[in-house]
Amino acid sequence: MTADVDVFLSGLLFYDLVFTGLEGAPKLGAETWTTGMASGPGGIANFAVTLGRLGLRTSLAAAFGDDSYGRYCWDTLESEGVDLTPSRRLADWSTPVTVSLAYQGDRALVTHGAEPPGGPEGELGEPPAARASILHLGTGPVRGSGLIFADLGWDPSQEWSPEMLDQLAGCHAFMPNAYEAMSYTRTDTPEAALAKLADLVPLAVVTCGVEGVLAVDATTGESARVPGLSVDAIDPTGAGDVFGASLVAATLAGWPLADRLRFANLSAALSVQGIGGSLAAPGWSGIARWWHDVTDPELRRAYTFLSDVIPDERP
Repeated sequence: MTADVDVFLSGLLFYDLVFTGLEGAPKLGAETWTTGMASGPGGIANFAVTLGRLGLRTSLAAAFGDDSYGRYCWDTLESEGVDLTPSRRLADWSTPVTVSLAYQGDRALVTHGAEPPGGPEGELGEPPAARASILHLGTGPVRGSGLIFADLGWDPSQEWSPEMLDQLAGCHAFMPNAYEAMSYTRTDTPEAALAKLADLVPLAVVTCGVEGVLAVDATTGESARVPGLSVDAIDPTGAGDVFGASLVAATLAGWPLADRLRFANLSAALSVQGIGGSLAAPGWSGIARWWHDVTDPELRRAYTFLSDVIPDERP
């Protein structure tokens, strides 16, 4: 099968409004001023923009409300080179809005909205042939072609039903964070969760925030654990999505597992130095700047593979 695009994505899209510079959670009855704010498309759009900035032909199937938020997200994604042919604008539905409050090294999210008519996958166009597909578990049947990478969002019920993992059948990779992985597998450590997930998908990945990431790839026989990168974080909103998209790009490039994890870690670390998920995605230009400026000998050794993979002409 000849691929029409490199990566096809489907999932929920949000309009993100992000506030940074807070010292703590807002207090009832008080007005809190922040030092930073930004807005942009979020949710599955974080993946799409990151992939586009890494030079991959990217196609997105998502529902957009025909409101000011939806039109802004649509125009922004088109300007980033994302193909929206499989997506749909819905006249009688409002684009979900998420407010992200970043403080004390993390963020709290408040979202307003409802599922689009027919569910997240309702009335969306047919997916193109792709080398890889990214989907959110729980948003409908598995759609896509090529290597299928699965992600998931927060479970508002707090039940973390293990049945959710049944949707991994036929998927190539699963990329939860440590809390999600332990919750769904009913384990007490990221390592134990990874061992269970490795029985379900060929490529199992568990992210552990500043502590790094661990993974097992049954297709290559590799396992790896990579430490996190120390950066001055402004906003972690969407960093996990930037990580996931970068891991997909590195996997399609055929790199060794440890280098794939380092590359994804780096992309996520650079993104938290900006505001928002999609608009802070570094792309090749940001990665090249970091590599040019890094002087730490250990980092130079660990990331020496970047010398061979950074393209001369960067998108």
